[in-house]
Amino acid sequence: MDAQRNLEHVLRAAREVFGELGYGAPMEDVARRARVGVGTVYRRFPSKDVLVRRIAEEETARLTEQARSALGQEDEPWSALSRFLRMSVASGAGRLLPPQVLRVGVDVEHEDGGVQAPAQIQPQPQARVPQQRQPGATGGQLHELRLVEQLPTAVDEKDDAGAAALLDVVGRLVERARSAGELRADVTVADVLLVIATAAPSLPDAAQQAAASSRLLDILLEGLRSRPVA
Repeated sequence: MDAQRNLEHVLRAAREVFGELGYGAPMEDVARRARVGVGTVYRRFPSKDVLVRRIAEEETARLTEQARSALGQEDEPWSALSRFLRMSVASGAGRLLPPQVLRVGVDVEHEDGGVQAPAQIQPQPQARVPQQRQPGATGGQLHELRLVEQLPTAVDEKDDAGAAALLDVVGRLVERARSAGELRADVTVADVLLVIATAAPSLPDAAQQAAASSRLLDILLEGLRSRPVA
């Protein structure tokens, strides 16, 4: 009984600590928040990578279920997409998504003015600062946008399967809204995931955090919607 309770405390503490500080936070912080010794944490999770994968897997699965719920309960494409975004941002899960989901490719404009869709999201062992478009970059040159997090390097097949399931269902939400003319044509699955990851600020006051998240999401949703041609 005590062992199960300790596990629940550690997982809850890990979600809180990593959500506030990122996956770079030390295991000692998790143990302190859980009010257990760091040895207790390591007995359950022999390395930090194992704990991070557990949290990221749970959050990915939660987002996937939220997306499926939105698809099943909302007939209107835009309502389904916005419902998913609001649920996801409110849960704070975006701050805990794994690196293979949050690493996105951003393609620059081609010489003919068209924009190619981002490259497939791939696992990336290290996180780096975002790369900006350099002067003189040629059309079609791919640049990568990586969220700045000190993320562990281990990625296994189960992680990839969970990420693929999330990308698939969010992709259906995006395609429905785009086909209905309610979503900007250049908005991608990667853009939607970035909204989830950035629209949930971590503030000390819960009421302020909820208000800030709601306001920021309202602004971002307006940016995602298509507008009639004047």
